[in-house]
Amino acid sequence: MSNYLPSYVLVIALTFFVAGFVKGVSGMGLPTVAMGVLSAFISPVSAASLLIIPSFVTNVWQLLTGRNLLVLIKRLWVMMLGIMVGTLAGSSLLTSANKVYASVGLGTALIVYALHGLFTKPFSVPARFERLLSPVIGVTTGLINGVTGIFTLPAVPYLQALGLSKDDLIQTMGLSFTVSTIALAMGLARSGAFHLGNIAMSALAIIPALIGMLVGTMVRKHIGPATFRRCFLIFIGILGLELAVHPFFQ
Repeated sequence: MSNYLPSYVLVIALTFFVAGFVKGVSGMGLPTVAMGVLSAFISPVSAASLLIIPSFVTNVWQLLTGRNLLVLIKRLWVMMLGIMVGTLAGSSLLTSANKVYASVGLGTALIVYALHGLFTKPFSVPARFERLLSPVIGVTTGLINGVTGIFTLPAVPYLQALGLSKDDLIQTMGLSFTVSTIALAMGLARSGAFHLGNIAMSALAIIPALIGMLVGTMVRKHIGPATFRRCFLIFIGILGLELAVHPFFQ
């Protein structure tokens, strides 16, 4: 979209402010919120291209907050490689002409993510299974990322199940999200979906995203994380349902 109407710019700014706020409070959720809201107004591939730069900046910020980056990379590099491979393989579907599949896929991923967070109990992965599961989780996360632009499933539940410390978990999610963002950018660029206008607007979206993240970080100290997480997941589930059924009622 080359002509930036005020309403279009306002929608993008508000979306990334809210997405940054959610990430500031919970440590995740920026791509989920941004893709879910923007895909209700523009195509999923355009939404994904707008997501790239603010997602990369905020994820690198999160990635650099811990002290064990090299240790975590050594432990999970196979998973990160799987994310790259899966994303590049799946991105062709996101950039294809059939927008119905992309919208339904995105909506379904949001619904599954919400239901998992609301109704399933935390689980743990024994160390002996980590070497086997990491590449599978990586490729699966990459495929979902490539098709929908969302890279939280199944990576986040898996990382939570590894028994990492709080700081290591936040840093590891930053690592996974950063790799996913880079891989998605490569997939979009390969298919020619990165237009100059999208890059410029994506860069401008950094400002509201960072402001929202800063506000969310401050608010996190004053509200119960469980309450916020529950409301967030319900919102994501409703948004996913709307996206999944919307193409069939046009």
